[in-house]
Amino acid sequence: MACNMVLSAAKYTYPSETSRHAATILGFPSTHSIASEYYETACFEIASLACAISEFEPVRLYTRTEDISKAQSKIKEADTKYTSNAANISIVPFPTNHLWTRDTGPVYVYSGEGAHKARYAINFRFSEWGRKDNIGDDDRATDGLEWPVMNQEQLQENASFASRVIESDTSPSPVNLVESKICLEGGALVVDGEGTLLATESSILNENRNPGLSRAEVEDELRRLLGVQKIIWFPGRRGLDVTDVHADAEVIFMRPGVIALSRPHSSAPKPWQEVYEEIRDILNENVDARGRRFEVHIVDEPDPKVFGELAYDEPATNYVNCYFVNGGLILPQFGDERRDREALDTFRGLCPDRVVRPVLVRGLPLAGGVIHCSTQPVLALDEH
Repeated sequence: MACNMVLSAAKYTYPSETSRHAATILGFPSTHSIASEYYETACFEIASLACAISEFEPVRLYTRTEDISKAQSKIKEADTKYTSNAANISIVPFPTNHLWTRDTGPVYVYSGEGAHKARYAINFRFSEWGRKDNIGDDDRATDGLEWPVMNQEQLQENASFASRVIESDTSPSPVNLVESKICLEGGALVVDGEGTLLATESSILNENRNPGLSRAEVEDELRRLLGVQKIIWFPGRRGLDVTDVHADAEVIFMRPGVIALSRPHSSAPKPWQEVYEEIRDILNENVDARGRRFEVHIVDEPDPKVFGELAYDEPATNYVNCYFVNGGLILPQFGDERRDREALDTFRGLCPDRVVRPVLVRGLPLAGGVIHCSTQPVLALDEH
């Protein structure tokens, strides 16, 4: 059943991280999208996420046809390490490459209230993080390893992933496709569900994604598509990483007014320290859309030395890149026993009504992201 395309001026609402899900979208990585040194570990970690999340809600694991048997094998392996509900995991044959479904996938929103509430999903026109035309010349991770270069067919599979997922999503109800005037990725958006958006200028107000659009034009479209009233911009840094610094690598709303903020390890390069300090200061000076001052909880990142000798010093190791599920929270662990334990205690304290499930990730951080980057929630209209 084909989805309906919406191009009207209607307004939508992007719900909070803690809103109820009908399912979670995951992507099984293809060999075309990740350095061979990380591939096997990344496959296992995506399977681990599928198992951990399946305890709480259904999982849709989008997988290339030729990789289905591998995905099944990895899930079987991960099932011995994490509590899971195998019946909740569906492997969906699909031409896809990246595992980063937060960025490639559709962003689910709703419109209307009560019995008139309907599901929509936005296609933000993924363009390889603004590098569609020169991705072969741009390092996906600055580690000196040999990264595969995708051909035009594979790049098109990535670019059309969101719209094709929306078209195929008819459960629990058909989804209407909303086309965006602006180009961005889901990881660039951090919302509280009550009108506040946190974002970096470097990842959205960037000529590599939105050439010729003014700040006002971008903000108008963000307000229309996400239902936000207040946008708090952080400067970020263009080119500091492939995402141009996504907000979800720095902050997460635990609930409206309450934020967890990632503090880089003391060995992190100076620009990352500056990004953190700028965000901290801006949050301390601002209020949210409802006039509340922010309660900010600092979460220290692990020592990158836990990954051994690296050819670079910027693995993605932020605990705030976690993922809320129905009744739970999936929290990354990196192998730094002290920091892992501190983060676990912090997040358990911040959401005592949820089960916090730690999942070890060692390949994803080296490939450029963590758990939030790897997941995309499918919005449920009911709240129970």
